[in-house]
Amino acid sequence: MTILLSDPRVSGVPLHDHGEPLVLLDASLSPSRQLVRREVAARLTAAAGSLPAGIGLLVVEGHRPLAAQQAIVASYSAAVRRDHPLADEDEVHRLTSRFVSPVAVAPHVAGAAVDLTLVDATGEELDLGTPIDATPEQSDGRCYFAADGIGADARAHRRLLAQVLGGAGLVNYPTEWWHWSFGDRYWALVTGAPHALYGPVDLAVGTTPDGTVAA
Repeated sequence: MTILLSDPRVSGVPLHDHGEPLVLLDASLSPSRQLVRREVAARLTAAAGSLPAGIGLLVVEGHRPLAAQQAIVASYSAAVRRDHPLADEDEVHRLTSRFVSPVAVAPHVAGAAVDLTLVDATGEELDLGTPIDATPEQSDGRCYFAADGIGADARAHRRLLAQVLGGAGLVNYPTEWWHWSFGDRYWALVTGAPHALYGPVDLAVGTTPDGTVAA
């Protein structure tokens, strides 16, 4: 059974934040130079290095400011209420968490998560079955990592993502094939770690000369 980010077991995971800085991802991984925790960046680099020749990772989002997370939650919650008019607020909260995390446990706000895909040698995105950020409603559930109804190429590419990212210690949020994290509360629950390594970081983006941001 899929554990959603709204599950009380996620928020119940202890947090011992290491105070590790956010760093800018290398442009080879993220042309937009997304911010993530330093260890997350190292693990993404290792994962990219284990891909077959001619295939690369493309990270499109890393750290997300608190206000941005709150705005996404509000917007998608409104869409869920519209699409599920009989749902009570607890069910709206649960359904919302399929696609966007409650703020208190949000892996992106902790700098612990990335949204990414695979690209070919020219930088063109490979077929993963749906666009990044396709909601469950828009994709008829094909955004789920293990969804039926996607082609053989998309299935093979998802397996490749799981192989290299799982091998680097990241975990997938199973309702979003593109979402992978390390060190957050969801990661800790799934892997059996005694506590999460990273909690929320809210900052006005500004980096030091060495490319780090104090957490």
